[in-house]
Amino acid sequence: MKAITLVPGKPDQVEIRDVGEPGPEHGALLVEGRLLGICGTDLDIADKGYGAPPPGEERLIVGHESLGKVLEAPEGSGFAPGDLVAGIVRRPDPVPCGPCSVGEWDFCRNGLYTERGIKELHGFGSQLWRSEPQYAVKLDPALGDRGVLLEPLSVLAKAWEQTEHILSRSSWKPRVALITGAGPIGLFAAMLGAQRGLDVHVLDLDSSGPKPQLVADLGGTFHTGDVRDTGLAPDVVIECTGVGSLVHALTDVVGPGAVICLTGISSGGRKVTVDLDATAREMVLRNGVVFGSVNAGRRHYEQAAAALAQADPRWLDRLITRRVPMSGFADALHKGSDDVKVVVDLRA
Repeated sequence: MKAITLVPGKPDQVEIRDVGEPGPEHGALLVEGRLLGICGTDLDIADKGYGAPPPGEERLIVGHESLGKVLEAPEGSGFAPGDLVAGIVRRPDPVPCGPCSVGEWDFCRNGLYTERGIKELHGFGSQLWRSEPQYAVKLDPALGDRGVLLEPLSVLAKAWEQTEHILSRSSWKPRVALITGAGPIGLFAAMLGAQRGLDVHVLDLDSSGPKPQLVADLGGTFHTGDVRDTGLAPDVVIECTGVGSLVHALTDVVGPGAVICLTGISSGGRKVTVDLDATAREMVLRNGVVFGSVNAGRRHYEQAAAALAQADPRWLDRLITRRVPMSGFADALHKGSDDVKVVVDLRA
């Protein structure tokens, strides 16, 4: 079978290779790979050497945003041939730590977890892949190719779940949500905010391309420029850019009791001078919370699957702006100006 492979940190070493089919030791479910989503993590692996291949191997089969069709499944597994599935990315550490021992590998405390297509486990970028049933999620067949959006949406399902846990400390209910960044992660954050009935606002530097209309079609409002000029005092912020100066500015504009969830990671290099004493004072006096969220547990994948089933399928279709064959993976790592989500067709 063919697979998309690379050597982390060597972008000229992305190759489509013939590799052996995975055996039953890699999982009882045999899955035909259909689509593979591309995100910034894949670019970081290829260009910057983030992540690692399995121990003793030089090359990594990439891909963590998966969609496939079950070919073989054992009785009693909850799966059957023909089921549409996506694979869960993270696996618990072998110790395991406390959270991993109860299925909360997204909160792993010792860093010994592994991740498909990222950290020490081959990914889903192959014509066939295997998974243990507990690390696969069955999708509504009506979703079709939109099921490839499950993994990135799971990250935002967790972010919203954790935000709501914090908001439950008080009796008041949030009304206004601000999403910073209008990439796929930001748009999913906005979609989940709209599904919760909030007044959704999205801030991004670029007002060209399809993003403003995608926000408008959620019932949201699109903004550009400085967040201080929006006139907003949001109750919830889902920050999806990782830009430190923006994070600091957000602490100036949020309303009383607001929660700021950080999901973006910056490449670094920006320097900004801030008065941290003033920032701390404002957050204390407003009962504010700033916290980070990464990865997702199984329940977040299930929450994301429910959110996809609830979403307007026509809106979801417009998120997938480009499809490429396996041979186009290296070029697809670099988005065009009109791209939202680029996917690889593993059958082409």
